[in-house]
Amino acid sequence: MTLQPAYRVSVQVPPEHLQAVQEGICAVEPLRGGHYDRVMWIDAVGEEQFRPLPGAHPGYGRIGELAKVPSVRLVFVLPRDPERLARVIEAGIRPHHPWEVPAIFVDECWIWAPPS
Repeated sequence: MTLQPAYRVSVQVPPEHLQAVQEGICAVEPLRGGHYDRVMWIDAVGEEQFRPLPGAHPGYGRIGELAKVPSVRLVFVLPRDPERLARVIEAGIRPHHPWEVPAIFVDECWIWAPPS
């Protein structure tokens, strides 16, 4: 069995913006896994909530009011390379995501790599 160090990245995305975020990520990183690319997982629609505070420039909602928005979780894996991760976040996710501060989570993990 071969395990490789990786980052598991998850980002909450409103469903109507999912495709744009996916395309942005894949324009920067092919997300390869074995003989596959564009490998991602999308969880069922849930809900995220936030309250924009003074100074925020919300893409949805109003300052001081609690907003609740449908959201899906998009998950993908990258080799554990900090520069690659930074490129994906800065060029692949942030310009294509509707929120001023997207909810992006990064975990260090190990991923199974099939024999070549």
